[in-house]
Amino acid sequence: MIFRSFLVICGMSITLAIVVGAMPVRSGGGGQSTVPAGLTARAEQITGDHFTIESRTASGAKVIAISQPRPEMLAAIDRGLTDLFAVARKHGYTSRLNYSDYTVFIGRPDRVKDSSGAYSPDIAVGAAQYAGSSYDQGGFIYAAGMVLAFNPCAFVIADHTQDFERVSNVVRFEGEHLVLYYNDRKLYEETADHSKGGGHPILK
Repeated sequence: MIFRSFLVICGMSITLAIVVGAMPVRSGGGGQSTVPAGLTARAEQITGDHFTIESRTASGAKVIAISQPRPEMLAAIDRGLTDLFAVARKHGYTSRLNYSDYTVFIGRPDRVKDSSGAYSPDIAVGAAQYAGSSYDQGGFIYAAGMVLAFNPCAFVIADHTQDFERVSNVVRFEGEHLVLYYNDRKLYEETADHSKGGGHPILK
C-alpha cells in the first residue's frame, strides 16, 4: 500500500511515498509487537536510527524508539494528541481521534540548536521541493517531525531532553495532517504541501 508522508519544518511540509508491510519490534517489556515493516524501514531511512523499543503513552499511543523514552516525552506526546483531538472536535471531526490510532517514532536529532542558537532538536531530510529555498542546507533541510503513514497514523519526531512543550506542539502539528486526511480531504489537499505557503496550526 502506498502512502504520502509529510515533513514539518517551521510550519512547512513535503510529501514522500512509502510502502508499508509488517515486522516485529521488541516491546519495552521484552515481548514482540507487530509494527509495519515498511513504516519502520522508512523511519530508519529518514533518521539513520535502528528502532527496536516499543512502549505506550499513559493514554495508549504507541511509541517506537531507539531506547526507552523518557516519561516527559511520553507525557508530552499525550498532551499534543489531547490538544489535537480537542481542536478537531471543535471543527466537528470524529475520525482518528483515539490515542491508540497513533504511532510515534522517536529518533536521534541531527541537531539540537537552530541557526540562532535556540534549542531545536531536528531531523535532517532531503530538501526535495525545498531545494534552493532559504531552508536548503545543501541538499537537506532540518525537520521537527515527519508524517510517515496514514494507516496506521504514524510520524517521526526528534528526541528531546528539555522544552517538552515543543514536543507537544510538533505532535499536534503532525497530527493535523492525519486528522484532515480522514475528516476533511479538501482542506487536507490544500494544506498538505507547505512549500506553496501556509503553516501550522492549520486548525484553530
